Amino acid sequence: MITQTATINWAPFSKKHQDYIKSALNYRICVAEGAIRSGKTIDHCIIAANYLEQCPDRFHLATGSTVANAKMNIGDCNGFGLEHLFRGRCRWGKFKNNEALFIQTKTGEKIVIFSGGGLKNSYRSILGNSYGLWISTEINEHFDSDDSRTSFIKVAFGRQAAAQWPFTLWDLNPCYPTHTIYEWYIDRYLETMPDSYLYQHFTMADNLSISEGRRKQIEAQYDPDSVWYRRDILGERVVADGLVYQQFADNEDNYLVDIDDAYLSDVDFVSIGVDFGGTKSLTTFVATAIHRRFDKLTFIADGNIEGKKGDIDADKLCREFVGFIQRLRTAYPQLYIKYVWADSEAQYLINSLRTAIRKNKMMLEIGDSAKYEILERIRVGNTLLNTGRMKVARGCTLVRGGLRSAVWCKKIPDTRLDNFSTDIDIVDGSEYSWERFIPRLCPDMKER
Repeated sequence: MITQTATINWAPFSKKHQDYIKSALNYRICVAEGAIRSGKTIDHCIIAANYLEQCPDRFHLATGSTVANAKMNIGDCNGFGLEHLFRGRCRWGKFKNNEALFIQTKTGEKIVIFSGGGLKNSYRSILGNSYGLWISTEINEHFDSDDSRTSFIKVAFGRQAAAQWPFTLWDLNPCYPTHTIYEWYIDRYLETMPDSYLYQHFTMADNLSISEGRRKQIEAQYDPDSVWYRRDILGERVVADGLVYQQFADNEDNYLVDIDDAYLSDVDFVSIGVDFGGTKSLTTFVATAIHRRFDKLTFIADGNIEGKKGDIDADKLCREFVGFIQRLRTAYPQLYIKYVWADSEAQYLINSLRTAIRKNKMMLEIGDSAKYEILERIRVGNTLLNTGRMKVARGCTLVRGGLRSAVWCKKIPDTRLDNFSTDIDIVDGSEYSWERFIPRLCPDMKER
C-alpha cells in the first residue's frame, strides 16, 4: 500500500497563532475565542492532529451544534481539517451508528466520533465510550444545563474521566457576556485551573491568510453600529438590545421597491414560507423572489389567516393557501413559483397543503422549513439588509411591519421577543422562505 503525504498550501501564521499552537499540548484545556475567519478552528485541527499522533487513547470526540457542523468545521475545515491533515491515512465510516473518522497514526488506529451537541437529547449519542480528545467548534451552541446527566458539555467531560491523556479544544465566536459558557467554564477556569488551562482571543487581523482587501470586504457586510459587527468583526462579548433590524427601521425607504417587469427580469424563482399560527398568533404566508446568482432576494407578497396551532381548520388553511398562490400567479405570471417551506412542527398541516397542491395541479415542491437557529437567521438577515441584498415590495405591509417592530427580549439575552403579534409570525414566515438558501446567499456566514 502506498501512503500519501498531505500537501496543504499553508499561509504564514502570525506569532499569536504560532505561540498558541506550540504551547497547546502543555495544557489540559485550550479555548480559542474571537472574530469570524480568525483561524481558531484551523489552529485546533493542527493541534488535534499532533495530539492524535502521540496519544495512547483510541477513541476521541469531535462536536459541533450538529453532526454536519462538526464534519464541515473539523473534518473538512476548508481543506485544513482532520481528513486533509491525515490524507491517505484516514477514512470516513460508521462506529456503532455514529459518523466517525478512522485514522492511522504512529501510535495505532484512532477513531474520532463526530457528533452534534445542540439538542437536549444530544448527550445520548456520545454515551458508552471513553474519549481522550474532545475537540469542539462553537461550544456556546452546545446544550448545557445544571443536570450533569443530560448536559452535553458535562456528559462529554465525564466521558474523558477514564482517558489516559484527556485533552480538550474549544472554539467559539463571542456571545453575550453573561452566557453560562463563560460563567461556568471559560472565565472560571482562569481562576480554578491556571496551570492547565490556555485561553487565547483572536481577531481577523491575526489571520495572515486574509488580505487587507478581503478583510474590508467582509467587514463591509456588517453595520458598524450593530451587535454583529462587534461580535463577528471585533470579537467582543456584547448584549443584543433594542430593535432586531435597526437599520431597516431607521431607513425603511432604502429597502422598498416598486415591482415591475424590469425589476423582475433577473428573478430565478419564487420561494414561499409558511408559519402556522400558535397560541395567540396567526398563520402567515410570504412569497420571496430569489434573484439569479443568489445575489438578492425580494419579498413580493404576504398574507395571514386566523387559526391556532393544533386547532387550525386544515380545510380553511388549504383554501386560503391555494387562493394566495392563485393571486400570486395572477399578479406575476412571468415568475416561476418553485418552493413552499412550512413550519416543520405541524406535519399534519404540511400534509394537508401537499394534498391541496396536488389536487389543484400546482406543481410546487413543498417541504419542511430548515429551522436554522433564530439567531443565525437574524445574523443573515442583517447581513443581507446591510449589503442592500434584501428588498421589500411596497405592498408587503405585513413584512414591513415585522421588520420594523421585531425587538430583542430584555429578560433573555440573544432572544427575539415573541409578543404573539402578527409582526413576529410574518418575520418567521419570511425567514422560512429563504433560510434553505443561506449557504448560497451568504457563503461567508458558514465560515465563522
